[in-house]
Amino acid sequence: MKRRGFLLGAMAAGVARPVRGDVYGVRPPPKPPQPQPAAADLIAQAGLGGSVGFAVLDAATGLPLGGMNADLPLPPASTLKAVTALYALDRLGPRHRFVTRVLTDGDRLILAGGGDPVLDTDRLAELAQRASVATGATRLAVWGGALPRLAEIAPEQDDHLSYNPALSGMMLNFNRVHLGWRSGPGGPQFSLEARAARLSPPVGSVSIAAAERTAALFDWETDGTVEGWHVARDAVRRPGSRWLPVRHPELYAGDVFRTLLRAEGLALEPAEVLDELPPAAREIARTESPPLSEILRGMLDYSTNLTAEAVGLAASGEGSLVASARAMEGWLAGQGVRRPFRFADHSGLSAASRISAAALAGVMAGPGRHLRALLPQEPLRDATGKTLDAPVSLLAKTGTLNFVSNLAGLAARTDAPARELAFAILCADEARRAASQGRESPEGSAAWVTRAKHLQSRLIEGWTAEWG
Repeated sequence: MKRRGFLLGAMAAGVARPVRGDVYGVRPPPKPPQPQPAAADLIAQAGLGGSVGFAVLDAATGLPLGGMNADLPLPPASTLKAVTALYALDRLGPRHRFVTRVLTDGDRLILAGGGDPVLDTDRLAELAQRASVATGATRLAVWGGALPRLAEIAPEQDDHLSYNPALSGMMLNFNRVHLGWRSGPGGPQFSLEARAARLSPPVGSVSIAAAERTAALFDWETDGTVEGWHVARDAVRRPGSRWLPVRHPELYAGDVFRTLLRAEGLALEPAEVLDELPPAAREIARTESPPLSEILRGMLDYSTNLTAEAVGLAASGEGSLVASARAMEGWLAGQGVRRPFRFADHSGLSAASRISAAALAGVMAGPGRHLRALLPQEPLRDATGKTLDAPVSLLAKTGTLNFVSNLAGLAARTDAPARELAFAILCADEARRAASQGRESPEGSAAWVTRAKHLQSRLIEGWTAEWG
């Protein structure tokens, strides 16, 4: 449903509006804020290269307090999820729940996905128990048409990265499969499981084998019914595990659901995938997701890309990710946040998205203040990445890509009554990011991100000391 008044109504009720018609703190002051010499020194000491842009505002009034390269568009990475959370709350409402249903159609049982991004094996098992009453069923089908189908979120990413899975209206375990391996007499022994907190059934719709490989860690192929992975033999000589993305989410969910139904005494043929739901199909069981506000809290804490794309697509109702991202752009402009910003997705995984620090800080000073109960508490960090013991409360969303590290949120001192600050800090070496596009843990990126996070902490410490 449309809830365009959600944010504006909440702000009118309890949030100070910017003075003289200023729009959430992004109208420039009479004189542009000058870079603080201390901030410039800190940036030079970090030695990041590339670009650093920041903006810091009084959270109550939206008035600018400081900035550097504040209007420079840079990749938002996962800070974009804060915008997506606000968009979904406004369009769907905080109490919205996604529904997964089981339908009957003659002798066929249909698992119908409703776009639930947090459905897991444990909850699917509960659904199988309730659906096992359909003793006349012999066939199984799966429908995922509640959302557009994406083969992967960002095609430029490496195939094996679990945070870049396929997406449809039928999602299970964040569309990931758990791969484990150990040494055996004839080579590595593999397991593939639909792992959840309680249950971890084997998966037959995905296969894995070791092979001699030099160019890639993993290769992926499919015959339309089974996803086949080959992993470099040298990478699995010692026992280990990791998550792999699922590219056929309906077949994966159907495979696991069939196993769970068999455990309840109902044996069905392998699942087929439906393009449309039969109009005469009858619902016999359902499971509902937690409320949207709880889903978004987890998304912001764990930065799950699948959740961001699912709730963004559900909020827009558009038929493609590009159109949905454009719709979210228009919505944000309608909330009074001024450009530049351009979105290619809802998660920030695509490097094609851009936003300025001024615009992102404006989000946090305006509509973003309604994320206060959802944003994670972030620590300040020292030069080694360890948590600092500092009198600063920091509610913020991080964002990380290769050679990109961002932070945006709300900060205030905790040792005295203080002014709350809204801020955004964007750090990006775009040349090195482009050179390592889609690669997992390229050389130098982890150390670069550690330095960027330390820089962000030092900037925030300075701001809260000066303006808090």
